[in-house]
Amino acid sequence: MRFTLKPIAFVFAVLPAISQAQQSPDMIKDYCVKCHNFEDWAGKLDLESLDFNDMSHETETWELLIRKIRVGMMPPVGEDRPPAEVIEAFATEVENRIDSTVEPVPFAPALHRLNRNEYANAIRDIFGMDIDTTMLLPQDDAIEGFDNIAAGLGFSPALIQGYASAAMKVSRWVVGDMTATESSTHYDAPPDLAQDKHLDGMPLGTRGGLQIDHFFPLDAEYEFALRSGFGFRGAGTIDTIVMLDGKRVEVEDARSFRLPIPAGQHRITVALLDKRSPAGINDIYSEYNISGSVSTVEIIGPFNASGPGQTRSRERIFSCYPSTNDEERSCAEQILVDIATQAFREPVTITEVEPIMAFFEQGRNEGDFESGIQQMLSRVLIDPRFLFRFEEEPADVAPGTVYRISDLELASRLSFFLWSSIPDNELIGLAEQGTLSDPGVLQQQVIRMLNDPRAQALVDNFVGQWLFLRQLAALTPEASDWDENLRQAFIQETELLFANVMAENRPVTELINADYTFLNERLADHYGIEGVRGSWFRKVPLSEDSPRRGLLGQGSILTITSTASRTSPVIRGSWVLENILSAPVPEPPPGVETNLDGDGTVVLTSSIRERLEQHRADAVCASCHNVIDPVGFALENFGPIGGWRTYDGDSPVDATGRLADGTEVGSPSDLRNAVMSRSKLFVTTMTEKLMTYALGRALEYHDMPTVRSILRESADTDYRFTDLVTGIVLSPQFNMRVKAEPAATAAL
Repeated sequence: MRFTLKPIAFVFAVLPAISQAQQSPDMIKDYCVKCHNFEDWAGKLDLESLDFNDMSHETETWELLIRKIRVGMMPPVGEDRPPAEVIEAFATEVENRIDSTVEPVPFAPALHRLNRNEYANAIRDIFGMDIDTTMLLPQDDAIEGFDNIAAGLGFSPALIQGYASAAMKVSRWVVGDMTATESSTHYDAPPDLAQDKHLDGMPLGTRGGLQIDHFFPLDAEYEFALRSGFGFRGAGTIDTIVMLDGKRVEVEDARSFRLPIPAGQHRITVALLDKRSPAGINDIYSEYNISGSVSTVEIIGPFNASGPGQTRSRERIFSCYPSTNDEERSCAEQILVDIATQAFREPVTITEVEPIMAFFEQGRNEGDFESGIQQMLSRVLIDPRFLFRFEEEPADVAPGTVYRISDLELASRLSFFLWSSIPDNELIGLAEQGTLSDPGVLQQQVIRMLNDPRAQALVDNFVGQWLFLRQLAALTPEASDWDENLRQAFIQETELLFANVMAENRPVTELINADYTFLNERLADHYGIEGVRGSWFRKVPLSEDSPRRGLLGQGSILTITSTASRTSPVIRGSWVLENILSAPVPEPPPGVETNLDGDGTVVLTSSIRERLEQHRADAVCASCHNVIDPVGFALENFGPIGGWRTYDGDSPVDATGRLADGTEVGSPSDLRNAVMSRSKLFVTTMTEKLMTYALGRALEYHDMPTVRSILRESADTDYRFTDLVTGIVLSPQFNMRVKAEPAATAAL
């Protein structure tokens, strides 16, 4: 596995070890341009033309320059290096000059489609029903690491058909379709899920099993078929517990049974009683025999339906219900206005949505009042005003002019940032009053929204993509102690750390150096941490020298930065530079051999470090690997799935190295301390990632003054999470946009 990192050329320059007062354009010429000039073009960069006294030109190059300086990539490894305070003073001076001359340009995407996560959340918030969009809509493309970037959210005929099909299915589900025929849904346990112990969230006294949230379309009977692990073991059968919404249901045969279930979302729990017995009299004091599992739960139905039931979705839809035919149209209009106001994220009148009523009439003519409502809702859910986040440009503003977006548009920006969903009634109400854009009101709303359960979307979507947690679902490490339980525990630990920083408004640097983590027994055993019992997660304190403090010690990060069979200092080093220090490294030059594992015909006995040293013997490779590898080597005591080790095969682990700025490291703690010594770089990186996610576009060099302004404002409170989010929400980029130039008229 390799990471695809955006290539940014390395910039290597030697800075003078002199005071800030002595720095001048001549000094840059004397110490930089000997390599970085028009002829030599080292690092694909010419610094001869840079003007230290006017940074309104070549601003992007200056931004690149100071980023490399702060990370420690300049001067290059082996060159004389001025004191850290001199480098810091130079970088700060450059930043101050840029910030005083470069105006923020609040570019915004012209058209922003809802991705499938946002679509699902919008359905949840409109109708009160959770849906799984993975089978309804295709996966969205990611740009800059996120799948909510407008440039990656295209629209094709196939996608139009997908949204149309999804709209028809969802409208039938939320209304309740009495014409629905029997269908079958399978829920499969991951094949490597260990079911010999209690699973978190399952009933006490059980082991293994599945917990399913399933939508039942009608009041009806439903058949359940359970497979694997329900046969005979010795002379008896394995006892099975079946629960509906937390209450045990008695069934004669757990392998196949029917239950009457009211329409709506219900939680089905199937687990095995944890009845352990020794294999024989000679084994009383040995391990218990554990057998049996739940591999599949199939739900079939509906059978003998009696009605659509009283679901949350019907309660939200039918704000009225006609008692006579004459009342049907007026009631349908009321329902349409109510639903369309939520779906289109702004108040609407019946006049504005009148064309949609034609779909009600068509459905009504083909069936009854409710079939008319179904067709009407399906039309709402395929409407561009629902699927796209439009922001209207004012007619009285000249092209190229910066203007403030409307409060209703701001409400959508805010809700899709923090909730990945539509604004709620409070946001819409403030927007209608014209008070949402008031900075004090915005700050209050940020706090309210971060404390709302819907803010879990930031953990699921932002963290899942920024830290590559989503990639864990597809990994199959070749480790004997790897299983689905460990995969889930890895993800939960990282998510809980971020969620805790968010919920308690902690300094975001705790993501690197937290003196606690979240563990259950399975994960604690994997880490070698004693005193943690049970399947549930709890906050566990960590000592000052614990290698598990922060993200760099978590199994999730260590596993996704390994290959299937071994660690990879290159991947780990690249990941830290990209996601922690925002200093991505270039791709290998064409023709360079990057395979360190051979062709499989020879057993390799050398350690990965020894193989990388041979690789670095090539001068072309060394320039990058001298920067990347020491970062990864510092984490070599962590095995491919994050377990602690002292040997790599037959070779003792050697975690020592020298970072690009000369810092000596020899352990995960050393690397963590080195990152913390540059904590502002990490906070900058996280702010950039959050801002990219919030705006739905890649950041440009002209966004950096705003990023630095946010950091200055939050420095006094130690860069607490809510302060960073508030800074983004109050920024010009979030509140404003530039009116686009008119499209050029095509030549006739």
